[in-house]
Amino acid sequence: MDVTDELGPLPVVVDHTRKPVVVVEDVHVTYRVYSSGKRARGSDGALLKKTRGLREVRALRGVSFVAYENESIGVIGPNGSGKSTLMRAIVGLTPPAAGAVYATSRPNLLGIGAALISELSGERNIVLGGLALGFSRAEVAAMRDEIVAFAELEDFIDLPMKTYSSGMSARLKFSIAASRNHEILIIDEALSVGDRRFRDRSEARIREIRDNAGTVFLVSHSMSSIRSTCSRVIWINQGVLVMDGDPDEVIAAYEESRPRPLSQGR
Repeated sequence: MDVTDELGPLPVVVDHTRKPVVVVEDVHVTYRVYSSGKRARGSDGALLKKTRGLREVRALRGVSFVAYENESIGVIGPNGSGKSTLMRAIVGLTPPAAGAVYATSRPNLLGIGAALISELSGERNIVLGGLALGFSRAEVAAMRDEIVAFAELEDFIDLPMKTYSSGMSARLKFSIAASRNHEILIIDEALSVGDRRFRDRSEARIREIRDNAGTVFLVSHSMSSIRSTCSRVIWINQGVLVMDGDPDEVIAAYEESRPRPLSQGR
């Protein structure tokens, strides 16, 4: 039994002097995955038989917090810690096994896997993406040049997206999503691809969305992006919310917890 199980769900404390936008209340997410089985050694060193079947993986274990208007929240943690699962639960793509998520409006998820159609040109994907965001065709047409310029794809916008590099695709996806102000925008590793200049412009756009009464979640392994963009950081590890607070304090604690390379440990 871990600490979360022993203590039970922590209460969600709401600051009533601010406008809550997302409330995550004791959220648990459990996946059932097929295990092909591996040979393991028992306590006496003898090889045990392989076992096969379904295994339960607890991706989130009692996560609770409140996000407020005008916040940009960094979400950090090692690979496999549950960061993306948490974001998918907030969006509604992954239903919790227990607990609940409440939001004042539908969150919009922008990630490397954001759905655009690779067989269509960048131009056509701008139209489809704009319509999906609720713009009219006339509004999409009016924003077209700005989106193309932000993505730096003037010479490639008429080509199929399947010919784009991963960086070009990521720039176009971000540019489409950031073409409007969102009440709740979730960005999952979308800034990890691209040069320093594009990341700087993207981070400035995130701050602009936040300042226009939006709430932004940024999942990233780049602590510099988190520090320059976010007003608050939550640290997830093994499905548990470890720390929630000031970016410098949370990042310092997170980096201190990470194992150091052997060359630095001597």
